[in-house]
Amino acid sequence: MDQLTDVMNALSHPTRRAILGQLARGPARFLAIAEPLDVTLNAVTKHLKLLERAGLIERRRQGREVYTSLRAQPLKEVAAWVHEYERFWNERLDTFEKHFKDREARKEKRR
Repeated sequence: MDQLTDVMNALSHPTRRAILGQLARGPARFLAIAEPLDVTLNAVTKHLKLLERAGLIERRRQGREVYTSLRAQPLKEVAAWVHEYERFWNERLDTFEKHFKDREARKEKRR
């Protein structure tokens, strides 16, 4: 799979989005990540592996502790993809708005 697909797959689950939200505030140890989540430790491990495979997190050892931190760079590709569709909808909405303004102007002329 390509990176965009991996990242979007990782973002598709609310638990993984919650983990990313937590890591956006700074690096954390495994138990600190798992504590606020209503899932098993095994499930947290699986979510972290998927996030790591997507390139959204990285782990680094500091002494005996392992810290997980956010890698936001892959989110830029998602933002660029979404931006393309934002332009599409903005153009459509502008056309829609113009249609109704022209329609109102024609009604005013007939009065």
